Amino acid sequence: MRAVVITKYGDPEVLSIVEVEKPQPDTNEILVKVRATSLNRADLLQRMGLYPDPFPGTHEIPGLEFAGTVESCGEQVKSFKPGDQVMGIVSGGGYAEYLVVHEQQAMRVPTKVSFEDAGAIPEVFITAWDALVCQGNLKSGGWALVHAGASGVGTAAIQICKAIGANVIVTCSSGKRDACLSLGADLAVDYKTEDFVDVCKHATNNHGVNAVLDVIGGEYLNKNVASLALKGTIVQVGLMGGGTTPFNISALMPKRAQLIGTVLRPRPLEEKIAVTQRFINEILPMFETGKLRPVIDSRYSLVDIANAHRYMETNASTGKIVIDVC
Repeated sequence: MRAVVITKYGDPEVLSIVEVEKPQPDTNEILVKVRATSLNRADLLQRMGLYPDPFPGTHEIPGLEFAGTVESCGEQVKSFKPGDQVMGIVSGGGYAEYLVVHEQQAMRVPTKVSFEDAGAIPEVFITAWDALVCQGNLKSGGWALVHAGASGVGTAAIQICKAIGANVIVTCSSGKRDACLSLGADLAVDYKTEDFVDVCKHATNNHGVNAVLDVIGGEYLNKNVASLALKGTIVQVGLMGGGTTPFNISALMPKRAQLIGTVLRPRPLEEKIAVTQRFINEILPMFETGKLRPVIDSRYSLVDIANAHRYMETNASTGKIVIDVC
């Protein structure tokens, strides 16, 4: 099968397509013929040698999500059969024509979403929902602050907030403000010219936001604390702005607030199954009703994967960059 294999780290040119052996499903696994995957910031970091697969296989194949067709099943698989259209998260392997995944990590593609677009759902929607709702405890009527509102995670987070009845403030560039507002953001803050702390305080009558979803890190950390309500939660899922910064702990303590760091990729299989199954029950039906939809910026073929990486590095995209594999 064809796969993008990393044999050395560096610029997008290191991504090469080679022929590798097709994987075979274990007892509880399904073999999936991949129709589409999509880019995530973690892919860029992995390419540069900064975020290796925590469960490495014979080949280092990037790709954290997929949509495809079940080709065959392990002998104890009960949930799927050959021909079923599925999607899901993986720790790696999405940039390939075939992958194997535990059956309980796979989800059926919603009927209201095209098969080609389904590859843009799993990673960002599970990340946003897990951060805001499961860990951030965001409720209907609450307020969320979401940084990088036009990113893949950001566009998912906006929709999830509105779907559960919460209010959401996002940060973004001025050119992406309209896109965020059209998805349902209550307020969109130009991070270059406006102070999101002031906006959060004004919008909440000085109470602050209940949950912060941050993919930036760096100097945003102290400002996130200043934006928080009492007993609020900051959930850190990325570090685009840097991983180290002076931190005023004394500002966090009187708010009795929480700072949680989280990523999906290194979690053990049992945790990934648990979050997937809960997502299936609580969130997946919202794609069928039209409350949620993947936001697609652009599409590239697998052979054009290097250009897709270059484009993501420009930060010009809104939503997801999809890779058509087969």
